[in-house]
Amino acid sequence: MRLALFTDTFEPDVNGVAGTLGRWVDFMRRKGVTCIVFAPDAAERRSLAANTSSVERFASLPFFLYPECRLALPNPIHIRRALHAFKPTLIHVATPFNLGLCGIHYARKYNVPLVASYHTHFDRYLPFYNLHWMVKMLWRYMSWFHQDCRQIFVPSVSTLQELKKRGWEASRMAIWPRGIDPLQYHPRVDRDALLLRHRISPERFVVLYVGRLAPEKNVEAALAAFAKFQRDVCPSAIFVLAGDGPSGEALRRQAERESIPVHFLGFTAMPELQKWYASANVFLFPSPTETFGNVVLEAMACGTPVICADAGGVADTVKHGVNGLLCESANADAFSGALSMLYRDANLQSRLTARGRVYALRQSWDSIFEELLQRCKKAAFPGEGSSFRHIGK
Repeated sequence: MRLALFTDTFEPDVNGVAGTLGRWVDFMRRKGVTCIVFAPDAAERRSLAANTSSVERFASLPFFLYPECRLALPNPIHIRRALHAFKPTLIHVATPFNLGLCGIHYARKYNVPLVASYHTHFDRYLPFYNLHWMVKMLWRYMSWFHQDCRQIFVPSVSTLQELKKRGWEASRMAIWPRGIDPLQYHPRVDRDALLLRHRISPERFVVLYVGRLAPEKNVEAALAAFAKFQRDVCPSAIFVLAGDGPSGEALRRQAERESIPVHFLGFTAMPELQKWYASANVFLFPSPTETFGNVVLEAMACGTPVICADAGGVADTVKHGVNGLLCESANADAFSGALSMLYRDANLQSRLTARGRVYALRQSWDSIFEELLQRCKKAAFPGEGSSFRHIGK
């Protein structure tokens, strides 16, 4: 099999989609599958992956709803020449933007089998940016974009059910969950040294959030919940936010105005991020828009109890009272109550920590990718008959 991946985010971009796709390509190369990747230039070239010779890069602009995905300015002649030389047996489109459209175009034009992976509920972002009127238009586009795919890989059961309700064929969808690397994410840390380096007393109760600071992540609810918890229950608590984004400045002003003890880390990469996961007393993640929520699994693997929104793909990972706590996504009082429950109940905290870590360590990347590879081979070489529909050649 020779796979061409078209994506609008890829390593060294640091986000769940880019990381997952980078691991996927590395796995296939280890299995002897030849790959070529078409991706935008990285927004910041922090540390280019070692295997970059088969990544074709294009100039790009940030996508306003999700800056980690960039709108590439592809060169059609360059793509055509590269594909003719590469001769793919399968095209995988991972994002529904410019490069994804190029992948679909060439799959249709040259009759190459096509698969897609669905990563983000962009429709759930729109209301946070006063773009409700675009929801129906977006779903029509997404249905058109995926209509010729032999397989559509989705990250969770809840995502699959959501797409079924939208009229997508269940027979063409398969779950591609996310895994964890136990060598990267683990509970080992010199907590005192980390906190003292950031001028935080090791005696403090640390509540951690990791992710974009953006409206669709509901960070404002997390801040309100923490403020109530810190004021009424645990005066020594401190809220640590690892991430950056369009809401960052407003959150900083709110914390300063209301004298809420918040420590803003800004963008935080591995291995420093693992140290914060392992040092936190609790991980608070109120986002209702996740298709999976990689950061939740990462926190669990680092031995940190999690409190999350009872919405989206996160609710497929977290079982309330078993390996974490779930709260109504817009209810700051519910999140504050969950923080108080964990703070006051050491046995509950220990139980959730242990069960969360056991659950996370069962999510093996290799077994996940092995199943995905078999599905891709079946899509590339289906034998007699084909469900491929030729449209717009």
